[in-house]
Amino acid sequence: MEHPIGRRAFLKLAAASAAATALRPVPPVGGDDGPGLARVSTTWIGAYAEPAFRSRRLHRLFRDELITLRGQVTADEGPRHNPAWFRLDDGYVHSGNLQLVRWLPQTPSLDLPETGALFETSVPYTRTRRQPDPAADPIYRLYYQSTHWVEKVVPGADGRWWVQILDDVLYIRYYAPAEHFRRVLPEELAPISPDVPAAKKRIEVSLSRQELLAFEGDRLVLRTRISSGIPDARPKENGVPTITPDGVFHVTKKTPMRHMGDGHITSDLEAYELPGVPWVSFFHETGVAFHGTYWHTDFGLPRSHGCVNMRPEEAKWLYRWTTPEADVGDRLRLGYGTTVVVY
Repeated sequence: MEHPIGRRAFLKLAAASAAATALRPVPPVGGDDGPGLARVSTTWIGAYAEPAFRSRRLHRLFRDELITLRGQVTADEGPRHNPAWFRLDDGYVHSGNLQLVRWLPQTPSLDLPETGALFETSVPYTRTRRQPDPAADPIYRLYYQSTHWVEKVVPGADGRWWVQILDDVLYIRYYAPAEHFRRVLPEELAPISPDVPAAKKRIEVSLSRQELLAFEGDRLVLRTRISSGIPDARPKENGVPTITPDGVFHVTKKTPMRHMGDGHITSDLEAYELPGVPWVSFFHETGVAFHGTYWHTDFGLPRSHGCVNMRPEEAKWLYRWTTPEADVGDRLRLGYGTTVVVY
């Protein structure tokens, strides 16, 4: 649906945009001044008197609550795979179901190519709606570091700019405030180690150690914890088991964003819907892929539906490093690419 704009409305919107925060690169998550801000990324988590699940639970924190983190501790009592806890003003929370976030509102990018452009959510979360109107029916919430294909920026009923997002799986369109999204720049997706022959690049995934290693020849260039699929070989409703398959594969398809989950149009925050999963590199015919993860940080423990969950920054690095190479204008890139060994 087109939204024509007159000169007076355009001037009004342009003035509002000029007053917004200037566009700036996203700094590293966490920053230099402590852990900062976090979002609860599951139904609820407990705050405890000590950094241990056996200690007294003081209260509960619920999905999408934003909490200020005062420090990080490594707990002697673990859990072993992820002993990182955060200190609050009133207790401690385990890190596994928290997402470190920032509030980085943007000056809306109005000059987009006709085919649209890739954007990243730059605030803890934002609500999409069926029309560019805060009173319109809500659909999904989009979360920090999720990525989306924006077709255009349109004026909203509230006098602000809104992005029009194309869902890459359902092919529906929904809208959200434009200042909540940062345009991904071409240099951010420049290939990493393009001079290394493609045949020399190799990814290894150890399911027993929950670890990913990337090699250029014999040289290790990335080593990180991951979360692979829950080890259950029984096919689920979609006919695919949750266990990550082992064997030798190749990256064959890459997309900078993917709507994963059940594929329902809903405003239910508890539904299994993950729009905008970032930096997806597929390597198996059933859809198993490496990708960024904004709904947990509990790496070292199998907990996915089969994919290899990674920190968004590391999934982006892998997306740039692997072949086939993809640039910022690609919504999908196909090719017989980097070798993947899962064991």
